[in-house]
Amino acid sequence: MADNIIDNENEYTPDLYTLVDEDGQEMTFEMLDSMEYNGETYYALTPYPEDLDHDGEVVILKAIIENDEELMVSIEDDEEYEKIGAEFLRRINEIFDFDDEEEEE
Repeated sequence: MADNIIDNENEYTPDLYTLVDEDGQEMTFEMLDSMEYNGETYYALTPYPEDLDHDGEVVILKAIIENDEELMVSIEDDEEYEKIGAEFLRRINEIFDFDDEEEEE
């Protein structure tokens, strides 16, 4: 019966990463976006699962290569962090933009 077929094309599977902080604590994050900016790679992530009390927190990390391995690290420079954060905010707002007119109908 066709009614019992599961449509796998519409299923959402998040990109999950388990990161270890400076204190050795593991935390799982969902990748929201990644981008190249001025020759560097940056990632925007949010704690996962969403039902944890994080109120839409977004973490922005920078990729570095250490011992032939890519690591995600905090951005130390405040100006760089603000610039990258603003660009991610713009991009994420475009990705998750909802048409207000459709909601009003």
